[in-house]
Amino acid sequence: MTAYFIRRTLLIIPTFIGITLLVFSITRFVPGGPIERMIAEAQRMQVEGGGGAGAGAGVQRQPLSDEQIEFLKQYYGFDKPLLNSYLAWLGKVIQGDLGISTRYQDPVWEMIRSRIPISLYFGLIAMALTYGVCIPLGIVKAIRHKTAFDNVSSIIVFIGYAIPGWVIGIYLLVWLAGWWDVFPLGDLVSENFDELPLLQKLLDLAWHSVLPVIAYMIGAFAAMTFLMKNTLMDNLAADYVRTAIAKGLPFRRAVFGHALRNSLIPIATSFGNNISVILTGSFLIEKVFNIDGMGLLGYESVLERDYPVVLGVLVISSLLFLIGNILSDLCVAVVDPRVQFD
Repeated sequence: MTAYFIRRTLLIIPTFIGITLLVFSITRFVPGGPIERMIAEAQRMQVEGGGGAGAGAGVQRQPLSDEQIEFLKQYYGFDKPLLNSYLAWLGKVIQGDLGISTRYQDPVWEMIRSRIPISLYFGLIAMALTYGVCIPLGIVKAIRHKTAFDNVSSIIVFIGYAIPGWVIGIYLLVWLAGWWDVFPLGDLVSENFDELPLLQKLLDLAWHSVLPVIAYMIGAFAAMTFLMKNTLMDNLAADYVRTAIAKGLPFRRAVFGHALRNSLIPIATSFGNNISVILTGSFLIEKVFNIDGMGLLGYESVLERDYPVVLGVLVISSLLFLIGNILSDLCVAVVDPRVQFD
């Protein structure tokens, strides 16, 4: 097993290179990069600074000289061939340097690091609630299959699955925050958060977190619940469970002592993959609730063509996803001792 995980760990290197090279290539060929944006801003400032016909004529004039454009290309690495630029960027990443934001002129790692606690806070809460609710709910639905509880809960879960989390977030904001004024309209904390005592700070943070957490967990809620239910039902119908019950084993012990552990194997396979979601969050949900996390940072950097930030977020999320795949295999091995990685 040790040799298997060593091979899987070494496979992270070529996979990571392939992912980052593909996205890096796209950023070089997509129009509207940082240089084009600077030219457009310079033209806008030129128009706002002028007036009348002079402003109209200024739109047609190139605000930056050829020397300035060439300097910008050298500064951002656009003067080099694609492969050379990528290798130079990769060398800095290996040294822990994710570059400088072309929009805010701040180090990319500092921008990401300041948002990691926010995304980690919502991600861990949503993941804990998802597993803590979906697994017991799936067990109860499997045991009470085709009862009124199973049918009603299935309808509710399916409705939640059909509607994206960010759409549900909008509805929650309109109803519970806009019309009924039960929860705040957005942000992570209140404006006077620093002035509050510790207990009120915790209550204020929880008050602002209710709606975003619901929107976070609603997407995976249905899939996890029905995965748990269907897998447990398959194991309850298996010969080994029916034989155990026929020999006099109580049904409760047959469920929790035999069928449940085998039913957790598909759940374990998806555990590691959720790590990247925990940290990177959901950019649409963070946009709806105005939460300044990594998801919103990635979303805004794509819109603003802030490629160093885009690539920095990609580095973090891709590494987490690749490591999560290895952790998924480890979770399967823990749950199912029959699994041997040779």
